[in-house]
Amino acid sequence: MANTSGPGEQTHGGDEKDQDLASARVDPAGSRLTTAQGLRVEHTDDSLRAGERGPTLLEDFHAREKLTHFDHERIPERVVHARGSGAYGYFQPYNDVLAQYTVAEFLRDPARRTPVFVRFSTVAGSRGSADTVRDVRGFATKFYTRQGNYDLVGNNMPVFFIQDGIKFPDFVHAVKPEPDNEMPQAASAHDTFWDFVGMQPESLHMAMWLMSDRALPRSFRMMQGFGVHTFRLVDASGVGTFVKFHWTPRLGTHSLIWDECQRIAGKDPDFLRRDLWNAIASGDYPEWELGVQLVSESDEFAFDFDLLDATKLIPEELVPVQPVGRMVLTRNPQNFFAETEQVAFHTANLVPGIDFTNDPLLQARNFSYLDTQLIRLGGPNFSQLPVNRPIVPVHDNQRDGYAQQCIHLGRAPYHKNSIDAGYPMVSSASEGGYTHYQERVDGHKIRSRSGSFADHHSQATLFWNSMAEWEREHIVAAFHFELGKVDRLEIRERVVAHLDHISRELAERVAPGIGVTVPSGPAPTTHSRTSPALSQEGTVTDIVRGRSVAVLAADGVHGESLRSLTSALSEFGLLVEVLAPHAGPLRAVGGGQASADRAMPTMSSVLYDAVLVADGEESAANLRADGLAVHFVAEAVKHAKAVAAVGAGVEVLRAAPLAGFRFAEPGEDLVSDQGVLTSGSSPDVPPTRFLTAFAGAIAAHRTWTRAVDSIPA
Repeated sequence: MANTSGPGEQTHGGDEKDQDLASARVDPAGSRLTTAQGLRVEHTDDSLRAGERGPTLLEDFHAREKLTHFDHERIPERVVHARGSGAYGYFQPYNDVLAQYTVAEFLRDPARRTPVFVRFSTVAGSRGSADTVRDVRGFATKFYTRQGNYDLVGNNMPVFFIQDGIKFPDFVHAVKPEPDNEMPQAASAHDTFWDFVGMQPESLHMAMWLMSDRALPRSFRMMQGFGVHTFRLVDASGVGTFVKFHWTPRLGTHSLIWDECQRIAGKDPDFLRRDLWNAIASGDYPEWELGVQLVSESDEFAFDFDLLDATKLIPEELVPVQPVGRMVLTRNPQNFFAETEQVAFHTANLVPGIDFTNDPLLQARNFSYLDTQLIRLGGPNFSQLPVNRPIVPVHDNQRDGYAQQCIHLGRAPYHKNSIDAGYPMVSSASEGGYTHYQERVDGHKIRSRSGSFADHHSQATLFWNSMAEWEREHIVAAFHFELGKVDRLEIRERVVAHLDHISRELAERVAPGIGVTVPSGPAPTTHSRTSPALSQEGTVTDIVRGRSVAVLAADGVHGESLRSLTSALSEFGLLVEVLAPHAGPLRAVGGGQASADRAMPTMSSVLYDAVLVADGEESAANLRADGLAVHFVAEAVKHAKAVAAVGAGVEVLRAAPLAGFRFAEPGEDLVSDQGVLTSGSSPDVPPTRFLTAFAGAIAAHRTWTRAVDSIPA
């Protein structure tokens, strides 16, 4: 395929790819309806028939074309990662620090912005499942580099369930809905998944991540990404360096609560997709930092685990993550199917300077991804789809096939040839030709796994040891929920026996909640090592921009106070929405006008990062009498969110069942109690100290130490 867009110099991230997509865009503005052949259509509401009540005629070519295309609009969804959301942007290195390790241009040149397309996804569920299920999240990045397309196909967790790709079918069959009844959808809380984990202890480390809050991201914008595998950077001399890739969100790594996730699934199953779309549409561009862990080939065996084992990570205390560049997403797709659904990632899409290792899981992905795209996208020409096209010209000897979009010139689609003067010619390494890393490989053909892959517990123990107490509580609760859905007692017992090898404390906390006992005898020997980087306790907690606040009000709200509140909060970069028992204008007192953005019954506290109750005695009385409003507040407190009230609005918090909290009395500027902030001072202009404290509590994400078990919400 010949791509006519030249590489050019980039002035803004994505410009180069935008130019490449220009010819594929179809704008309906000012157009006339036609058939696929360009014939203008005079009528499209009724079929051609014999008389007003007669049969439809076969000669109605327009109706036949319209229905036939509709009947064939659907393509097979991805076996895994079916539900996704994508965006365009750019990647730019900070400096040339990687120039000594790789000839990959997009990692070496700080003056170059490389266009990217990123797709985030859940793994287990179908396209119609919800965003907030407990699941791994895909984080796949396509770099449109001047050396060709490079795909970094990763997840939001740095390890995986299996060590060898031959187990892919087994794992996916186990985690998918059970085949007899096609249930449960997008969930691992069932017998077949936990039977697999119990029978395949190599899955235990990943199961710990899955039971943690990492499986419940607050936003794609607040989610880490990992390349999972150990890859190899290769320099101009052919020297290799092992590398692990990390994406770190600028906004910090934050999560939802499981109870919250289940409620969001009912209120807004598109919660994460909508969050990403709205952020980009509003100009609040998400950003991640790319970091690398580099290991010299001489240190390949310097660890107590195998670098080729995808169920293991390299603790950052052993090999620090070096920041090397940033990625910013700046544009939403214009057509979900054409771009987000048809984008095709492949772990074997490489550029010079990046190569594989002998990781047996990675080797299988190199086969499976290509094989999957062939059937999902209708044949071998899926790379010609606009979203998959590289920004450099493509000249190959591949011909024909389904959906061929090029008119190839020349008579000799083979190499070597003399008829077309030898074109297209191959390139040497100095001319940019890809050269595989050279290493000596020999051995007997065996079906066996290295003994260095045999430790399945120590890194799971490292993960548990590294968690803050609130994270441990969430992990234990997750095991209670997940294993509590498992019918077979022997499966629950087997999993707890494995947990005992991770931590006796973990096993003792999980077992009673699922009706089993901890194995008798001395606790298995474990270690006490920790890795603070594995915990979310130390993540970024000082960025409030892009967070959302629900301001509760009703008829009788203090108009000037409400205006002042919403204006001040918006200046912090918060997304503020006024909710009331009904949408539209509200009767205001104290000057000013008031209006509700949304009706409270259509929303829920779980859709916001924080809740604030506005001032106004009549408004507060109306909200106190509204069970939904009182529950709205109590639920937000239950979920450890920042909750606030001003003036008479404090009485709504008093009406909620929030025993143990102290609230501001009239005249007090600020009372802050476990992330619940109240002000009883002048209603016209809320105190600056109160607003600053509220914004800080929102930026902190949650008050995990808050005692909430007694709150009936």
